[in-house]
Order: sequence, then structure tokens, then C-alpha cells
Amino acid sequence: MSEEILINVTPRETRVGVVENGMLQEVHVERASRRGYVGNVYKGRVQRVMPGMQAVFVEIGLERAAFLHASDIVRPTLPASVDGAEVVPAGNGNTPSISELVHEGQEIVVQVVKDPIGTKGARLSTHLSIPSRYLVLLPHARTMGISARIEDEAERQRLKEVMTSLIGENPLGYIVRTNAEEQTAESLAFDVTYLGKVWRVVQENIAKSKVGERVYEELSLPLRSLRDMLNDDIEKVRVDSRETYEKVVKFVHKFMPSLDDRIEHYAGERPIFDLYGVEDEIQRALKKEVPLKSGGYLIVDQTEAMTTIDVNTGGYLGTRNLEETVYRTNLEAAQAAARQLRLRNLGGIIIIDFIDMTDEEHKRQVLRMLEKGLLRDHAKTTVYPMSALGLVEMTRKRTTESLERQLCEPCPACSGRGAVKTAETVTYEIFREITRAVRQFNAEKLLVMASPKVVGRILEEESTAVAELEEFISKSIRFQAEEHYSQEQFDVVLL
Repeated sequence: MSEEILINVTPRETRVGVVENGMLQEVHVERASRRGYVGNVYKGRVQRVMPGMQAVFVEIGLERAAFLHASDIVRPTLPASVDGAEVVPAGNGNTPSISELVHEGQEIVVQVVKDPIGTKGARLSTHLSIPSRYLVLLPHARTMGISARIEDEAERQRLKEVMTSLIGENPLGYIVRTNAEEQTAESLAFDVTYLGKVWRVVQENIAKSKVGERVYEELSLPLRSLRDMLNDDIEKVRVDSRETYEKVVKFVHKFMPSLDDRIEHYAGERPIFDLYGVEDEIQRALKKEVPLKSGGYLIVDQTEAMTTIDVNTGGYLGTRNLEETVYRTNLEAAQAAARQLRLRNLGGIIIIDFIDMTDEEHKRQVLRMLEKGLLRDHAKTTVYPMSALGLVEMTRKRTTESLERQLCEPCPACSGRGAVKTAETVTYEIFREITRAVRQFNAEKLLVMASPKVVGRILEEESTAVAELEEFISKSIRFQAEEHYSQEQFDVVLL
């Protein structure tokens, strides 16, 4: 499989695209005005304790107070999930009351584990984790774990022995990341040293910082992407900015010297994302409908509570029978849905409504195809068996906003409803508003300003109703079309 990472840099925005076999699979966006906070460590102050929710709001210098749950203060030996690592809860798992753990006004060092999303503030944890290329440092865990994605038992044992010899009596905890598979003891030793230096700097910053100040900052998007994704499977990393290219080369040479030759500076005339068709793919990823090669299509709907993906046969008629047609469409849809989740960075609860199938083996194969498509996803996913209604429930870990939420805002015409009132509905609203206004205020005549479509409809199809209304209120009404008014917008002016 041919895999490349493309890094596009402009003065105020950086974008990273992951292309597999010529097809865009992931896109990440970071803007100078709105950099993400995940991974950053802050010195905060407990603002409000909520015993009923077993949580507190913490002031860390962001626009909204951040949320810290009791389970993220008293945690198991290992964090809930870091790079798919095994989780072994310590003790009986009972969490003390939040009031016993923290109090209002208390200073506390916290790490952002989830960016502010929608109206929700950032999610915090007091169990810090600082990642490097092959390891994750857990300063408060005092333990060592190995990523569950490293399945070979002999390799797991080797890594455990190497790490045990490296850390010795070191009181800090570590998780061995998936990237560490088949890496030498020297590479892991380098990361142990590096993380030790970083932690010492963080401790110094904590000692001298004030509440609301950042004491550790996660890497910028290009370096973070390479740290987490660059491996032997990546054939090329192409960067279109000379300055960023030099930073990337320096970073890769320091942490991944064996992959030095994979980094290229792209100096072509044509924008790098245009060259690979990435811009078109991003535009398509913002649409609800996803066409399938067979003629079927998906409808992707993102709501506050969950994301739904509906599968339709569309123009696909098949060649044999209905069950075979449905099966083929569902197989293609499963593959496409897995790609769309990565591409659109959709997270939380996801429901996929496949077309009903009667054959149990077909259901199993479709589920298998979905799971296979999710194997290369860097985000943690959990897929549940297909329900009797043909629905597949799954979850995908979400730490940042989806692509749509990053690039778009609610439509001002419909306020995000996805639909606008018809001209007929607005017409009758105007008539009611006229009656209401006349009863409240004295006026000789009225002026109604509305969109051209609404005014046109009133003058053409509702002229009789307007005459009757003028007679009823004993006042003349003049209508004026305003080009810049949306279909639902109107004003009734008393003259």
C-alpha cells in the first residue's frame, strides 16, 4: 500500500493530509487563531464543585471553564486509553466523593484530554501523559504498560525486558506505543532520556507559573502528525513550506533518523493539495451525500448526540436478485463508511443503518468489512453486532471537532436546521404580524419588506388576500422586495 503525508502551510493555517493509494483518508487542520488544546498542561484553579455530577469546573485561562470529573482525578494505575494500551484498574475501582478530592479555590495541575466542542468546555485530567515517538510518559502512574495493538507475545516480552532494564528504579511510569514494535533498545533509551528532560522542564514551569498559564504545550500539527503517523509504511512526506520543511527535517533527524530520506520539500507551481485532488475531496467531505461506485449512496448526518449514516441502493439494480444487490451495496457502504469516519473526523456514538439483509452470513461479512476498514484508523473504535433492525452501533474516540465543525458554521438562513420555511409559510406569518401590529400601534399605512420570492408570491398569488386584509384593517399595505433578505426574514414598518 502506497501511503504519503502531505503538509500544506499558509501564514494562518496548516493542513495535513494522509493519502493512501492516491485517495485522501485523513485531513487535519490547525489555524493560528484557534490552535487545539489537547495535550497541553495548565496550572488551574477549581472554580466550582458539583457533588451531584461528581465533577468540578476548573479555570485554566480558556474562554470557558474546563470540566474535570472525579474519575479523572483518582484513576486506575494506567489512563483509560493511551495509544490502545492495556488497561488494568487498581484497587476496587471505587471513586471517592469529589468533595473529598478537591475544594473550591484549590490550585491544580491538569491536562486537556478533549478540546472544547460545541457549547462544552474542554475535558481535563490530572493524570498527565507526555508522548514521544515510541513511549508515553505517565509521571503519576508508577507503572509500565505495552500497547494492546502489539499482538506478538514474543515482541511484547522483549519490549517489557528492554524497558525494565532502561527505567530501573525510575519512579515514572511509561506506556510503550505501537510505533515501538521492533525498535532497538537504543531508540527506546533515547525516548526515555528525552521524556525525562521534558518532565523536568514541566516541573520547573509548574513551580514558577501562575493560575491559567500553560506549563507544557503539545507539538504543532506538522510535528505532531509525524510523531504519531510516520513509520516504514509512509513512502513520502511532502511539505510545501521551506521553513516548515526545515523544522520537519530537524525533528525527523533527531527522533527518526532512519526515515530522513522520506522528507521532501515540494516547490511545484501547482498547490500540493490540488496536485493530489485533496481540495476536491475536502469539499466532498462537507456534503451529506456520499456516492458509491455501484450507484448507491450514503447520507451522513451529524447531530449533537450522535452521527447517523444511512445506506441507500440508489440507482444500483444489481444483476441477480434483491438480496445480492443489497449485500453488494452494503459491502461497498461499509468500506466507504469507515473511510468517511476518518476523513470527516467523526466521533462519539455512530449509528450505521445498512439496508436490511436476511442472510446471516451476509450480515457477518458486512460487519467484517466495516471492521477491516477501521483497522488503519488511528482513533480508537468499538463496533457492536448488527441489531435486528440492521443497525450497527459503534463508537469512535473524539478529541477534536469534526472537519465540518472546524470549517463550517450554522447556515444564517436556517440557523443550522437544514431547511427554510416556504414562501407560503412566511406569507401567512407576515399577514399575522400585520394584524398584530395594527392592534398595538396607530399608523396610516404599512410597509412590508421581505425577500423577492416572498413579495412576488404575495403580489401574484395572494393579491385577493391582501385586498381583504387592507379592507379588514382599513389601511393600505405596500410591499417592497429586498434582495439581501433571506427567505424567512421580513419587517413590517408602520408609516
